[in-house]
Amino acid sequence: MVCSALQRVACAHLCLVRRASHVCRSHQHRARGSRPAASDLAARGPPGSPLELLGKSYLQDDHTNLTQKVLSKVGRNLHNQQHHPLWLIKERVKEHFYKHYVGRFGTPLFSVYEDLSPVVTTWQNFDSLLIPADHPSRKKGDNYYLNRTHMLRAHTSAHQWDLMHAGLDAFLVVGDVYRRDQIDCQHYPVFHQLEGVRLFSKHELFAGVKDGESLQLFERSPRSAHKQETHSMEAMKLVEFDLKQTLTRLVAHLFGDGLEIRWVDCYFPFTHPSFEMEINFRGEWLEVLGCGVMEQRLVNSAGAQDRIGWAFGVGLERLAMILYDIPDIRLFWSEDERFLKQFHLSDINQKVKFQPLSKYPALTNDISFWLPSENYTENDFYDLVRTIGGDLVEKVDLIDKFEHPKTHRTSHCYRITYRHMERTLSQREVSHIHQDIQEAAVRQLGVDGRF
Repeated sequence: MVCSALQRVACAHLCLVRRASHVCRSHQHRARGSRPAASDLAARGPPGSPLELLGKSYLQDDHTNLTQKVLSKVGRNLHNQQHHPLWLIKERVKEHFYKHYVGRFGTPLFSVYEDLSPVVTTWQNFDSLLIPADHPSRKKGDNYYLNRTHMLRAHTSAHQWDLMHAGLDAFLVVGDVYRRDQIDCQHYPVFHQLEGVRLFSKHELFAGVKDGESLQLFERSPRSAHKQETHSMEAMKLVEFDLKQTLTRLVAHLFGDGLEIRWVDCYFPFTHPSFEMEINFRGEWLEVLGCGVMEQRLVNSAGAQDRIGWAFGVGLERLAMILYDIPDIRLFWSEDERFLKQFHLSDINQKVKFQPLSKYPALTNDISFWLPSENYTENDFYDLVRTIGGDLVEKVDLIDKFEHPKTHRTSHCYRITYRHMERTLSQREVSHIHQDIQEAAVRQLGVDGRF
C-alpha cells in the first residue's frame, strides 16, 4: 500500500553511470551519420509478437508500451544487492520487525517477501485493491504494460491479496516498482517500495482489553470519515492505534528518538481511514509513507472474513535520500565505487552521510514542437528522452505552452538538462543526442518540430 500512482509519487529513482558512458560512446559513433531506429527506442513489436521477460513469454498488443531502458532495469533488484543503500534501509526495517514482533514460538511474526516477480496482472495491480475501472492510476500513460492483462507492478500492494489469500496475516513485501513519470532528481521510472500488512483476529485485537470478550470486530453502521460501515468503533480505534504505534517505532528506529511526527488524513481506494505520516527532519516537514485501515471488502475477498487489519507502504529511495543526504535519484543505479563504497558498513545501523561526488557542469538544450491533434502525453515524451539520453539526462522542464490563436494548435517547449556523473560533457556530443531526440519525437510521437 503506497502513496502511489493513486495520488502522487513521493518516492525516488536514479543513474547507471557505466551505461551512461556507453550511451555517450554510442552517440559519438552515431555522429558519423546513423540515427537510432525505432526498434532501438521501444521494446514493443507488432501485435501478437512475443515479449520475453524473466523466463516467460507475453503476447504484445495495442497496450504494450515498454521501452528498452525500462526492460534493462528489470531483474536488477537493487534492494537485494549487499551494501547498496537501498539494501541497508531494507535490512534495517527487517531487523526492526524481527526483533520487536515475535510470534508465540519465538519466531518472527512478519514474513518477508523480497523476490516476488515484478510482472503482475492488471487484476492484481488494480482490481484486487478495489481501484475503480475508470481510476486515473490505470492510465496507459502512467504505467508500463506488457499487454492489456499484464504489466510491471506500479506498487508492491499488487501482492496483498495473494498473500492474504494464502493465509498470511503479517508480512512485508519489498520490490522494484515501475511508473511513467516526469524527469528530475526525485523521479525515475523504476524505484523500490516496502509494504507491510497486519491482520488481527478478535482474540488478538482485544487481548488485554478490559471486558474485551464482550467487544466485536464488526457491526452495521453508517460509513463515516473515521470508520468503515462494517467495523465497530472499538476495533477500528485499536487497529489505528496499533498501526500508528508500529510506524512511530519504525521511524524512530531509522531516524532516531525525539522525532516530531504528524498524521495527515488522505485517500487511498484500499484503506479507510487513510493517513500520510510526516516527520520534522532538520527543520522541514517531509512526507515519508502512506498507510491506513484496510478496506474490509478487500480482506473479505481474500478469505480473511474474520479479521481486520492495517497496511502501510514506503518508498526506499525516499527514505535513503533523506537519511543519507543523497541528492539525485539516478545515483542509486551508479556502479561508481566512489558512491558504492560509502555504504560498505560493518553495522547496518551505523550512521552514514553521503559525501557528494564532484559535480560536473550541466548543459541545457531546448526543444519545441507542435502537438499532434490526439494521443500525445507528456510521459510518452519523457520515456523517449530517457531511452535516448539515458542517465545523462538530469531533468526535463516544460518551460512554455503556446496555443496558436488561429489554428488552435498547441506548442510545447521543453528544456532538457544534461549532466554526466563522472566527467564533463561536450556540447558536441550533447548536440548529437539532442538531435536524435528531436528526430525520434517527430517519428514516434507525431509532433511537428519547431527546431
